[in-house]
Amino acid sequence: PEYGCGGTAARYTASGHSVVLLYLNRGQKGCPSQSPSDCGALRTTEAEKACRILKAQPRFSVFMDGDADVNGTTYDQFRKLLTAERPDVVFTHWPIDNHRDHRAMSMLVYDAWTSARHDFALYYYEVSDGEDTEMFAPTDYVDITAVADQKKAACFAHASQSPEKFYTLQQQVAEFRGIESGWKQAEAFIRVSKEKRNVLP
Repeated sequence: PEYGCGGTAARYTASGHSVVLLYLNRGQKGCPSQSPSDCGALRTTEAEKACRILKAQPRFSVFMDGDADVNGTTYDQFRKLLTAERPDVVFTHWPIDNHRDHRAMSMLVYDAWTSARHDFALYYYEVSDGEDTEMFAPTDYVDITAVADQKKAACFAHASQSPEKFYTLQQQVAEFRGIESGWKQAEAFIRVSKEKRNVLP
């Protein structure tokens, strides 16, 4: 989430809103040289650090990294976890994405939104266009120029995930979306078509 909407999260917290970053898992398989439990502990610590930088609160779902089993039971479990936060707006991954966890999160969130009878605004975000996110055509933009350094610091808090490798592309995406929208840097979103409210900062 730091890559896709970290700047927007920083804009919200700066204006006094409460922000929660809900992670699908604890990244248990993301450190090849460590056991899943050790890696999960490390990546949880990194996520908590990123949230402190953004002044957000971390929450974690119960899935295993790379093995999200999306079915009736997990739809219900995730819906309860998400709606317990009583969100006004939710941002999630665009469903056409090369990362299976991103696709799983997108489906879980969309199901929670429909089950909640569209009670919160729903937006999709992009990450690593061309590598992960594909066919993304934004409807809305948020100026993140003033919080770009804060977003970068939150992304680099995930030190075990080689941010020096991945952030370069994300920076290019932010600059390109800035060109599209008239700002120096921007995050882009797709607002779900049934959603009439624009609650972006």
